[in-house]
Amino acid sequence: MVVPLLISATSGNILGSIVTYYMGVFGNTLMHKRWLGIDEKALLKAEKNYQRWGIYSLLLAWLPVIGDPLCLVAGLMRVNLIAFIMLAGIGKLARYSVLIYLVT
Repeated sequence: MVVPLLISATSGNILGSIVTYYMGVFGNTLMHKRWLGIDEKALLKAEKNYQRWGIYSLLLAWLPVIGDPLCLVAGLMRVNLIAFIMLAGIGKLARYSVLIYLVT
């Protein structure tokens, strides 16, 4: 019963992260242009830098408190969805694998 538990916990957690990711994607225009007053040029530069370096922070998306903001920022920065799922999924799978190992 360990494998189904691992699959369901990881899948559910990834689905929740995808919801948060899309909140960032669809909140992008409102957040940057209206609330923060960031112009298009600065936004494109930030997205480019995040794609190069910040994307690996998604390996920590399993952490309490900072995991959801990391997923939201990934959406705001328009991270490729497949890369998002892969990186966030690796971290979440590792988390549940360790937890199951410690409990069994």
